[in-house]
Amino acid sequence: MSMPKKMLSFCPMLISALLCWAVLGCNSKPDTQMVAMRDGVMLATDCFVPHWRAPAPVVLIRTVYGRVHEDYRQLARELEKNGKNICLVVQDTRGRFGSEGEDRVFMDDAWGTLQDGADTVAWLLQQPWCNGRIVTYGNSARGMTQVLMAPVTGDIAGQSIRVTGSSVYTLAFTGGVWNKSLVELWTEAQFNAYILQTWRAHPMPDEFWNQFDAEAKARQVTAPAIHFGGWWDISQQGTINNFSSRQYSGGPGARGNQFLVMGPWVHLTQTQQNLGDLVLPDNYTFPQPDLEWQLLYYWLTGVGPEVLENPHVYYYVLGDVDDPAAPGNMWRTTEDWPPLSTEPRHLYLAPSLALSSSLPAAETTYTYTFDPDNPCPTLGGANLTLPAGPFDQRPASDRSDVVRFATVTLEAPLEVTGRIAVRLFVSTSALDTDFTAKLVDIYPDGREILLTDGIQRLKYRTGASTPDYVLPGTIAELTIDLWSFSIIFNAGHRIGLQISSSNYPRFDVNPNTGYDFPDNASTIPATNSIWSGPDYPSALILPVPAS
Repeated sequence: MSMPKKMLSFCPMLISALLCWAVLGCNSKPDTQMVAMRDGVMLATDCFVPHWRAPAPVVLIRTVYGRVHEDYRQLARELEKNGKNICLVVQDTRGRFGSEGEDRVFMDDAWGTLQDGADTVAWLLQQPWCNGRIVTYGNSARGMTQVLMAPVTGDIAGQSIRVTGSSVYTLAFTGGVWNKSLVELWTEAQFNAYILQTWRAHPMPDEFWNQFDAEAKARQVTAPAIHFGGWWDISQQGTINNFSSRQYSGGPGARGNQFLVMGPWVHLTQTQQNLGDLVLPDNYTFPQPDLEWQLLYYWLTGVGPEVLENPHVYYYVLGDVDDPAAPGNMWRTTEDWPPLSTEPRHLYLAPSLALSSSLPAAETTYTYTFDPDNPCPTLGGANLTLPAGPFDQRPASDRSDVVRFATVTLEAPLEVTGRIAVRLFVSTSALDTDFTAKLVDIYPDGREILLTDGIQRLKYRTGASTPDYVLPGTIAELTIDLWSFSIIFNAGHRIGLQISSSNYPRFDVNPNTGYDFPDNASTIPATNSIWSGPDYPSALILPVPAS
């Protein structure tokens, strides 16, 4: 999803890339059609079609942000200057701008009773100017409309899906905790915050969210695709999951035909070198910018099949950005994600706030007070409406409700690439509470640079759709998903892990009363404890290349 001020950010790339081979002779003034969906609701659809109306392939964009407001007329004029016989079709989704119906925020774009994406593709196939080859394009919310339509139409030749999750649930909740700043401010800007009451009624995956879970529908997808994501993007793990589920479990045409690009970027921004509290090296941009358009052109026309010989995965390995000789800070390619040469390494929570490769021989408890009325503030991370990226955590990490663990100073570089998790054994004085985790790169000068973070609500730790409460004082095991990352920690650095119970306003606070939201309800402080030792092997679990 994206804020309106960013909605044009992808257009220059689309224009420049398609100038060589798009829409020769296309009408810069579109033919606006009101296209009927299966329930009779009409969706406003701009069709930029070549003057001669010979059958041609189609680029389809379905947008929640307004086909007129995003100025696709200018795009069509630019495309008209050069190129070949390709149509551009841009549609307002249901209930948005020129389209009829009720905006139910992606509910009618998937595989429910209404399937607007599939209906639009079926309509295109009936048009005399469409030759049957349809490619979909878009980022963020425009990408979500692609992800959701893919399982219910086998007539898509290819897709370009940028910074897009695999499930609407993971945009609303993380570990059973409300993604407060992202969801509330985005829906407010879209004037559809009325959907929040419905979403908040389902804090864990259940039948309601199944209608938005594209991973579960991967076997029905037949479209090849290229997926773009960023390490500090709101849909970072969702982008990877879209690729993986379709690449390894997709239907004919999709399986084995997915491409993934993961860069050192935040949402929608691939040109920001000063990111958070880091200045990235000059090679942070994707070195093969034409790959996306070569794939799209092949899917549209069948010309240039050699593009399929490219590696299926491109990813940026972060390193010490201050040391030009440090390992990392480079692009790599592989055929699989995660790279098959990695294996989990456990760094156990040890006495003296250490992270150790050896399981502690004695039991240790780390206790702090979490006050929902004084939460730990958000400092960067995978945000949309808040400052995003790799920020120094020191302004918050010395709080009494943050427990900081770290390795000894590394004598040699250590690579971490893949899915990261924290396993904790915990107890609380409250009926329910949350636990947060942050993985940080501790520079020699003391900076604690955030790489990735996560949160888990205690009562939802099992992943079930119903709560499993832990009796106060009882020790329970939970796992905090820190999503994925790729970095080489440089010699002289330390690996840091910060545990707390809040990260606000990125995540809503737990009132510690058993209620899911603090709205109009009393809150109470919780005494929270982390346990480690031979019976309680709390650990940071890192994917490390096998030796």
